[in-house]
Amino acid sequence: MLLGTWNLENLYRPGGPYGPPDEAGYEAKLAALAAVITELDPTLLGVQEVGDPEALKDLAGMLDDDWHVAVSEHPDSRGIRVGFLSRRPLTVVADTRAFPAELRPVQADDTGLTAGQAGRGVLAVEIDGGDAPVRVAVCHLKSKLLSYPDGRFQPRDEGERARYGAYALYRRAAEATALRALADELLAGDGQGRDVAILGDLNDEVQAATTQILLGPPGSEIGTPGYDRPDRGDATRLWDVAPLIPPGQRWSRVNSGRRELIDHVLLSHRLVRRTTAAGTGLPGEGPPGLPSVGPDPAQRRGEPGSDHAPVWVRVGG
Repeated sequence: MLLGTWNLENLYRPGGPYGPPDEAGYEAKLAALAAVITELDPTLLGVQEVGDPEALKDLAGMLDDDWHVAVSEHPDSRGIRVGFLSRRPLTVVADTRAFPAELRPVQADDTGLTAGQAGRGVLAVEIDGGDAPVRVAVCHLKSKLLSYPDGRFQPRDEGERARYGAYALYRRAAEATALRALADELLAGDGQGRDVAILGDLNDEVQAATTQILLGPPGSEIGTPGYDRPDRGDATRLWDVAPLIPPGQRWSRVNSGRRELIDHVLLSHRLVRRTTAAGTGLPGEGPPGLPSVGPDPAQRRGEPGSDHAPVWVRVGG
């Protein structure tokens, strides 16, 4: 079984303000995405930046065999949302943007506007894993690419940059906390017995505080002395598979020339112990070839493919 996550970068049908300007550009984008998915051959792929649910169905229609599609009903202000492409039938078990009841709204801009829920919904599904069900959630946390009032992508001064960087961090941390709460529900205190995966664009790297929120109890990370030592935390922990990705491939995006791993796969105890491989891009093809992107996402409007690489794990029986 191969589980993966991929930010499809502005998957819209043509004609709108964010997607390809014409049908030819749309077909080129779909063809580029479909070629990667066909080669990757995932059992279940969590996807982000689905701007139009019908566009995801168009993409599924370009793949071999019959694929099952699920999308969140909670898009952001641009209409983008998360979803799944699956070779196996799937059942939606959660679609939520709610913060935990104890978490108060966080400041979102200079006017005092607050965010009391995630900007995009988190979608969780269940598929047949053979000997046990597999429960998987896909997310897309608040971007660290900053936007400012009046549609600007550049700040007026460094004070504004700092404030909006803080607002984005508040929101990303709150969304990570909400995602961790959903992970707790999926794990139900039985990570040794349940197959649970969290997939998605976390918009931050492995050691970032927001990413670390998702792991649960500290200790036992892959590559540490505690990894092979059972303890009570294993029931609720999640393991980021990043250390299993070959170092020369350990990035999923190139930001202003700097490689970064911001797309992640996190697994429960039962799943991570059966993981046989992990990677970015396509298996067996070496480092992903990605364009370098800057602070203005509109610059790549209409480009085929995606500015992210898939991140994947292979799980044995």
